[in-house]
Amino acid sequence: MKCVGSAVGALTTSPVTPRLRSVDKVISTAAEAVADIPSGATLSVGGFGLCGIPSVLIDALLTQGADGLEVVSNNAGVDDWGLGRLLGAGRIDRMIASYVGENKEFARRYLQGELEVELTPQGTLAERMRAGGSGIAAFFTRTGVGTQVAEGGLPWRYDDQGNVVKASPPKRVEKFDTPDGELDFVLEPSIIADFGLVRAWRGDRHGNLVYRDSARNFNPLAAMCGRVTIAEVEELVEPGELEPNDIHTPGVFVQRVVALTPEQAEDKRIEKRTVRARPGQSEEGAA
Repeated sequence: MKCVGSAVGALTTSPVTPRLRSVDKVISTAAEAVADIPSGATLSVGGFGLCGIPSVLIDALLTQGADGLEVVSNNAGVDDWGLGRLLGAGRIDRMIASYVGENKEFARRYLQGELEVELTPQGTLAERMRAGGSGIAAFFTRTGVGTQVAEGGLPWRYDDQGNVVKASPPKRVEKFDTPDGELDFVLEPSIIADFGLVRAWRGDRHGNLVYRDSARNFNPLAAMCGRVTIAEVEELVEPGELEPNDIHTPGVFVQRVVALTPEQAEDKRIEKRTVRARPGQSEEGAA
């Protein structure tokens, strides 16, 4: 009898009755999960700062050795953690991001011509990723109208002397009738990545994911726009254990699941630790 596979299951016919086989997307190790990511691939990576970043998958990719990568992410972590580790090793050639932020190596590579950076307004970046996962080729937005975002000229790549050698092209601008009258809108293309790397609080073997609190951030969007999405999960559960109404990313968007060890799940960094004294305690005594 013929077996027909799909993203949600495999239907096997028999002389007696059809049988629906479950799809177990669990991969035994992070190294195995990222083994086929080639040099030059485009990656969508979840997280915001160091919150909710797929640090185990990033480290596995660092060991794997792929280079010349284009990475789509809100930012690039910090110098010694998250995407900052790939940057420091010279593995990333291009970033689409909304924030350079705390990563000095990110800024240095950009300004010295070692890294191409397409800076994108944060909400626009989120919508470009969501649109890619929804099958929407492009969309019009007010954000960026009247600036270099729409008119072109944003520095994408410098040379080592600080000269702009590649700049953003102008984008299509159209007028639309709105409740506030006729307004300009700029056309933004969607983003589809070769691979998506995300981190979830809980996930099941079918790839359904739940994120916790602010770690939700860009993870659902990165998962949506990846052709092959790999999720590292802090707690792996069996299908049916997740409340359907609690699922943030349906399994249809996820192809591989890596269950973290308790030690890996607990290994989380703080981007910038700030403290203040307890009432009655001096600032010097604050821990």
